[in-house]
Amino acid sequence: MKRLSTLLFFVFSLCLLSACSPRGPVTLSVMTHDSFAVSEQLIAAFEQAHQVEVVFLASGDAGTALNKAILSRNAPLADVFYGVDNTFLSRALEAGIFEPYDSPLLAQVPAEFQLDPDHAALPVDYGDVCLNYDKAWFAQQGLPVPAALEDLLQPEYNGLLVTENPATSSTGLAFLLATVAKFGDPGYLDFWAGLRANGLTVVDDWSTAYYTSFSASSGRGAQPLVVSYASSPAAEVIYADPPVDEAPTASVLASGTCFRQIEFVGILAGTSQRRLAEEFVDFMLGIQFQQDMPLQMFVYPVNPQAALPPEFVQWAQVAVQPASLDPALVAEHRDQWIAAWTETVIR
Repeated sequence: MKRLSTLLFFVFSLCLLSACSPRGPVTLSVMTHDSFAVSEQLIAAFEQAHQVEVVFLASGDAGTALNKAILSRNAPLADVFYGVDNTFLSRALEAGIFEPYDSPLLAQVPAEFQLDPDHAALPVDYGDVCLNYDKAWFAQQGLPVPAALEDLLQPEYNGLLVTENPATSSTGLAFLLATVAKFGDPGYLDFWAGLRANGLTVVDDWSTAYYTSFSASSGRGAQPLVVSYASSPAAEVIYADPPVDEAPTASVLASGTCFRQIEFVGILAGTSQRRLAEEFVDFMLGIQFQQDMPLQMFVYPVNPQAALPPEFVQWAQVAVQPASLDPALVAEHRDQWIAAWTETVIR
């Protein structure tokens, strides 16, 4: 009996010690696309201020990441999702993966970026998807850079363009939407059929297109034209090793050749960390994060109070007249356009 009492006392003591011991920080999981980046010191400051450990779940290109979030909506993989853009926004909203959050910092964001009136998806950044070209390649070949989308159908540009599949890549979808805006429906299919006949290369994601297929970034790629961002030339200068004084690439910025992409963050429905998720959304809309983004992800902040770094101002480019489509029209026809594109270009 005495032994039993001693054993019970020992177990009780262990329970008390366990209850009184300091626990580790709460974890906040943030699901992102593979291109997400942020300064470590900013995340460390957020973690310290909120006594939380932030874990980032890189989940592929934006389209792939969104598909994962939708498929797992009954058992969410994270608390926050960043990276859905205006080309896929309606799909996220229709799937109901987000909980609305009316962040007070939205008051600082221009209305043109706030595409969801219910504030389930909050705008964070924007950039222009454009044709990028290898300046040295075109100079060596004595070939003029295409000035309009129609130029890509000319025989002298045969085999020169690589783009991303719009079914798997938000970058590819943005370019597809630019062609719909330019040529209409079904005229855009005639354009794409012409591109296919003229040696178009299609890959699944932006990373493959830019770092494997594009001649300027890898030096081994076969295509001197790639669908990328108007800010990509700035990245080429900033990350050049050895340093360079001029960007080796540039963007085609003619009217209607680019599409403006807006990226959003949302709190995933069912999170058990709602308060911390709200704090993280506010953090992404705040000045420090907004000023950090240009040199991390080479996008523009939606908060106009955020200052741009000098090198970004010097080398990044903005389309003056990017192509645009009514978000409601995109929501209604996006899947149809992608399916028709797939039938025309891939099959």
